[in-house]
Amino acid sequence: MLLKTKIPLSYVFGKIKWEVLFVFVYASLIALEDKLLHVMEVTLPLSVPMVLGTVLSLLLAFKSNQAYDRWWEARIAWGAIVNDSRSLIRQVLCFTEAPYGSEEAAEWVKRLTDRQIAWAYSVGMSLRKKMDIEKIRMFLTPDDIAFVGKHDNVPNALLQLHAQDLRFALREGWINAYQQVEMEGILTKLTDSMGRCERIKNTVFPATYTLYIHFCLFFFVLLLPFALLEVFGMLEVLMVVAISSAFFLIEKMAIHLQDPFESKPTDTPVTAIAQTIEGNLKQMVGEKRVVREPAPAESTFYVL
Repeated sequence: MLLKTKIPLSYVFGKIKWEVLFVFVYASLIALEDKLLHVMEVTLPLSVPMVLGTVLSLLLAFKSNQAYDRWWEARIAWGAIVNDSRSLIRQVLCFTEAPYGSEEAAEWVKRLTDRQIAWAYSVGMSLRKKMDIEKIRMFLTPDDIAFVGKHDNVPNALLQLHAQDLRFALREGWINAYQQVEMEGILTKLTDSMGRCERIKNTVFPATYTLYIHFCLFFFVLLLPFALLEVFGMLEVLMVVAISSAFFLIEKMAIHLQDPFESKPTDTPVTAIAQTIEGNLKQMVGEKRVVREPAPAESTFYVL
């Protein structure tokens, strides 16, 4: 479960500081010109920006909903990864029928468990384009590292090693054919979840869609001072800044949510989820849980 803590205003308004500065300077120049110079007399009925603002609100609402749907789908996919990781190791522990005290079988179980932990971390790093084998080396055998080093898609290579280990267990008689099929089904689910995340990562909003909304927003901001000047006078500067900030914040929120794997505080906390998987799986096989510090980008506002 994601728990939202207090978000500092410096972070919120820091995302739109340049837009707010532009609006403040522009609105101030319009107000000063009307107060001191009177070079031109331009006024607009308030209904003009109101109509444009209504259309802009609908566009931003649609974009925000679509962005949140992408974020939520990513979170659902990672929820499935947590569940399937637990199910895989539970089946490994329950299905294995090796001779009592078999060291080779115990090593096999540990190898699968550690590799699944490495897989969870590797999926997150792959989605963020920050793959680093050294960060998961502790969970892999030298043979595993040599094998995944030959592949561009490290998580997919790790699942392939899982499948090879299941075939080895079947050959050794530790599991039967039906049990192998059941565990292969879990590997298929893990592959599906990884594919969903990759689809979200690689399918972005059309650039023209974002550009047109941004253009409409600035056009709305340019018209707003002329409509508010006659009603509020010099105070129109504050009104324009306040109204514009609300629209800019909604736009920025949608932009951040539409890319849930970019190492931002609003991202899906993939590293924190992987740490949860590590703790759960280690406890399942009777190992002591290692408490790790959460990633800075994820620990700013969210905890798991």
